[in-house]
Amino acid sequence: MNMSVQASMGSDFKVEVHTTNNRGSSPEEVANRCINKMVVVSETAHPVLREQVIEYKSSIEKLLVLYMKQAIQGDRTTVYNAIKQAGHPELAEHIRKL
Repeated sequence: MNMSVQASMGSDFKVEVHTTNNRGSSPEEVANRCINKMVVVSETAHPVLREQVIEYKSSIEKLLVLYMKQAIQGDRTTVYNAIKQAGHPELAEHIRKL
């Protein structure tokens, strides 16, 4: 099956690069990037509206962090169990302690 996809990018297309040193991105870092893509408020918006949006962003960012941490813990539990069942209990224990 051959398929052709065409895409166009607007003039406001922007690429961002975020790096870390000897670690992956934290849930807080990812949540911050996510919320900044999801919710934007104009500099010229009414001050009351701006403040509401800023508070909303903050509460959603905290919620994103919470659920990302839960997902990470769930994934670690899955990896722990798979490694333990494969006969490597010591390695599994190291994974559990991360």
